[in-house]
Amino acid sequence: MADTKTKQIAGAMTPEANEATAPPGLRHRLADFVEDQRGSLVVFSLFLIVCMALAVGIAVDVMRYEVTRTKLQNTLDRAVLAAADLDQTLEPTEVVEDYFQKAGLSNFLVDVEVKQGLNYRTVSATTEAEVQTLLLGLAGISEFSAPAVGTAEERVSNVEISLVLDISGSMGSNGKIGHLRDAAKDFVDTVLRDESQDLISLSLIPYTAQVNAGPEIFNQLNTSSQPSHNYSHCIDFDEEDFEETSISMTKSYTQMQHFEWSSSSYRPIRNPGCPMQTYERIVPLSQNRDALKTTIDNYSARANTAIHLGMKWGTALLDPSTRPIVSQLAAGGTVDNVFSARPAAYSDEETLKVVVLMTDGENVDTYRIQNWAYNSTSEYNHWNRYTLWDYLYRYVNRSNRGNYYYRKYSASQADGMLDNICTAAKDAGILVFTIGFEVTNYSAGVMKSCATSPSHFFRVEGTEISDAFNAIARQINMLRLLL
Repeated sequence: MADTKTKQIAGAMTPEANEATAPPGLRHRLADFVEDQRGSLVVFSLFLIVCMALAVGIAVDVMRYEVTRTKLQNTLDRAVLAAADLDQTLEPTEVVEDYFQKAGLSNFLVDVEVKQGLNYRTVSATTEAEVQTLLLGLAGISEFSAPAVGTAEERVSNVEISLVLDISGSMGSNGKIGHLRDAAKDFVDTVLRDESQDLISLSLIPYTAQVNAGPEIFNQLNTSSQPSHNYSHCIDFDEEDFEETSISMTKSYTQMQHFEWSSSSYRPIRNPGCPMQTYERIVPLSQNRDALKTTIDNYSARANTAIHLGMKWGTALLDPSTRPIVSQLAAGGTVDNVFSARPAAYSDEETLKVVVLMTDGENVDTYRIQNWAYNSTSEYNHWNRYTLWDYLYRYVNRSNRGNYYYRKYSASQADGMLDNICTAAKDAGILVFTIGFEVTNYSAGVMKSCATSPSHFFRVEGTEISDAFNAIARQINMLRLLL
């Protein structure tokens, strides 16, 4: 009996049994239920909603992670840059920690490593933040690690700088010469620091209508016998000399005549084309801040403008061809002995060569006295007593005045020579910064063309000249963020 009952119950639970024993109406309803697909999209929609919620959760958590990581990295980058600055007097670790504290990140531990020497400082820092997830915890991801790593270095390598300054007559207006003195002295203090001792040399090249090389440099060059005077020491270069940065130790150069173009009647002449005061001479390869600033403080406005001559001498003092001259200057005590092997070869990767060329004007036509009127000691003395046009107006018939002088080159020829020497400098790897100080649009175009790039040209007014010199000095002493 028990076995029979069990079989009946088991059979009642099978579909076949149900269909066989159920009434006809019930059988139809069961068949309709099995075949009915209504409501299946609801289940699929619920599945999609769960997936979308998970995707939104991932996006929110990733965004929170990226915001935290970016804030950490930016703060760390700024901190190591400030800490690596050689002018920074605080301990590098303290600087980094202070940046994190002010950014509201003081709860993050920062590992700081400092390496420094006489001419460099490298600061490296690492930190990490644990970002707790919101919805990704459902997927088993409870946190993200947001790391930040950065290194900054300031390193003073060997640097050779030529500071080429316009002290022509137009600099006497609008307080420009005073602004130049202040800006140039600040530049000297910025680039010649205690930690750069014996690494950075700076040459001062003041120019007007000419550049006075000074007797120590002039006497080492091969100058022709005529003219030959002791009033000043300027060289008259030929047009082809501006196609290269070098100065020849064998070529015969002509000494610039000692005379004044104007019609002023004072005697002796006061404003010759070649400046003759000691402080108006080139100061070669110096690192003596006080001496350089004293020289700059004495600059006064005089004569007219020959930008190309200033640039020629600026590049020459960076060219290896002048090394024999510098060696002799070092032997004589004019240049520090540590610089006796300079200028370095252009291929020397450890040496940066820089020209900073400044002007407030434009090149002008340039004139010289005819050789027949300037070829003896008595004539040298004569033109030291009379300015050219004062003498011509007083003693020479109008029709004969043109026989006393000639145009050596025009303003446009001078611009061409300037363009040539700027190109030669850039081709040699010299970094050329230019400053147009209250210049015309034409002059601004000339100076921009001379610069290494448009961003290396500064057009300034008034006291902005100090900003330009400071910006250039900062670039020379630049901080490098190492990735």
